[in-house]
Amino acid sequence: MKKILVPTDASEYSRRALETALEFARKFNAEIELLYVMHRPIAYDSSFNSYIISPEQVEQEGNLVLEATFKGIDIGDVSVIKKKSQAEKPAKVILEEIENEKIDLVVMGSHGYGAIAGSLIGSVSQHVLHKAKCSVLIVK
Repeated sequence: MKKILVPTDASEYSRRALETALEFARKFNAEIELLYVMHRPIAYDSSFNSYIISPEQVEQEGNLVLEATFKGIDIGDVSVIKKKSQAEKPAKVILEEIENEKIDLVVMGSHGYGAIAGSLIGSVSQHVLHKAKCSVLIVK
């Protein structure tokens, strides 16, 4: 095992996934890729007019999410690569990242801040679990 992918939205589930991935990375001397995918690059104003979020706003949001994910977690001697992306479908970006970066293991939260609140397993993690061509560990 050389590369572990941890998708994050800064939820407590994502933070637990990072902590679990760090344990694996230390044990197997693996690298972690922490990936933030903005679910929909569209925002709404108070009049419900929509507009596309700029790349600068995605960058800023991504930095905040990554910072919040790391808060209070010691990454120590583990190599962590941080990536940010903007897409309509986070699961699609995660699956593409698995293929493109030759990921050996995905560690992700059972659900996060997505639209399906209260479900046992989030729609993004469920999709990745069923479609990924590598092992996927879902953390509660």
